[in-house]
Amino acid sequence: MMNGENETCRMSFITRHLYLMSNKTQPARGMRDFLPADVRKREYVIGVIKEVYQSYGFEPLETPSVENLETLMGKYGEEGNQLIFKILKRGEKLGQELAEGKIKSENQLADLALRYDLTVPLARVVANYKNELPKFFKRYQIQPVWRADRPARGRYREFYQCDVDAIGSSSMLVEAELISAVSEILQRLGFKDFVVRINHRELLAQIVKNAGISDEKSTDALVALDKLDKIGIEGVEKELLQREIGESEAKLFVNTFKGFQELEKDCESRNQNGFDAFNSAFLNRWEENFKEKEAEDLKVVSDLRKLISLCEKTSAGNHLKIDPSLARGLSYYTGAIFEINVPDLAGSLGGGGRYDGLIGMFGKEQIPACGFSLGLERILVVMDERGMFPPELQTNAADAMVTVWSEESAGESLKLAGELRRKGLRVLVYPEADKLGKQFKYAAQINVPFVCVLGESELAENKVTLKNMRTGEQETVARDEVADKIKL
Repeated sequence: MMNGENETCRMSFITRHLYLMSNKTQPARGMRDFLPADVRKREYVIGVIKEVYQSYGFEPLETPSVENLETLMGKYGEEGNQLIFKILKRGEKLGQELAEGKIKSENQLADLALRYDLTVPLARVVANYKNELPKFFKRYQIQPVWRADRPARGRYREFYQCDVDAIGSSSMLVEAELISAVSEILQRLGFKDFVVRINHRELLAQIVKNAGISDEKSTDALVALDKLDKIGIEGVEKELLQREIGESEAKLFVNTFKGFQELEKDCESRNQNGFDAFNSAFLNRWEENFKEKEAEDLKVVSDLRKLISLCEKTSAGNHLKIDPSLARGLSYYTGAIFEINVPDLAGSLGGGGRYDGLIGMFGKEQIPACGFSLGLERILVVMDERGMFPPELQTNAADAMVTVWSEESAGESLKLAGELRRKGLRVLVYPEADKLGKQFKYAAQINVPFVCVLGESELAENKVTLKNMRTGEQETVARDEVADKIKL
């Protein structure tokens, strides 16, 4: 019995030790390390995104990772505020305030936060540098953001956003150009089956009002609706009741969207694509229901018709689909809103919308603005699973490796590597003198296609033995011909 207990204790100790050791080497939950192959894929996608954004005339911008807490709070709605990574007050300041009893609540422990998105920092920048920026400011920004969210497939606590925004114009041309830019990016990356879902905050406000839901509860209704794709119609109704919205109002609200779903199914049964048919049918029905109302109630219809018409002439083409249930949880949106989806990913590849009131929160003047954000991590997940990356991204970052014959000849190896680099090749040098077999083995391990052998005879004759690691063939060539042989 004693031996059994000892064995159990020993195994328990080993298990606990291994767990602690693994925790020491793992990144924080929701964060990741990126090995070379991962970085190459990320840089490839970011390169395409930058190239397209720049081709549309957008300029680069960067902002600090850390913002004042008051800058971020109150901009993202109830649930967004809870996901902000707050930074504890530091050093003597924290100690002094604790000692003096000035900190009475959890919120008083923090004064800074990691940025939640790139849009609120942009609004702060525009308000701060208004006199130094052009009337119409077009910017792109590709930087990490942080959210205290529950990690899941394609969802992390630290992730990159690839934003593009246009400041200073209320024209629907802005929305059309943003949608066109992100659509072109996805097409360049190889996506063909993406859908750009569009809606309008004013349309949602009218649906809330028609259901008899009070202004005080309108945000609650939209927060619940934003979860429709996760919890379904019945789940939305249940959450409305939990948020103390009346049963009759909740039922009328969800029945409105049931009606839209039935209309979509009917259109799809008569049209294989269904987007054009549903877009037209939905706008016609909305116009019919509001024909006795004020003109401003119909402006949302004309806005959406115009946006669809403009996008038809761009790379967005027939990818555009009206989705009256699209809510976008962030509270700063004021007009058109949009998201991009693909069939094999829960959640979106990106989203955005018009936020004409946000910049005014940081200054005296209300400045119109609209933006779109692509989620790098989710794009990478889908591309990886679909095998969409170019084959060359799987290869090593070097075109050739130069061997080191001896400590005395190491300088010549470095000199040869420099000569080849100046001719446009990516070259690494084996880091120490070693047996030639070991150097070849290392080159094969890291998938280098050519090895340049610089031994005693090669040095004496000013030549290089070039080995093709894919075919196993090797030949001795003049030193000044090596680069051309590798490039063939």
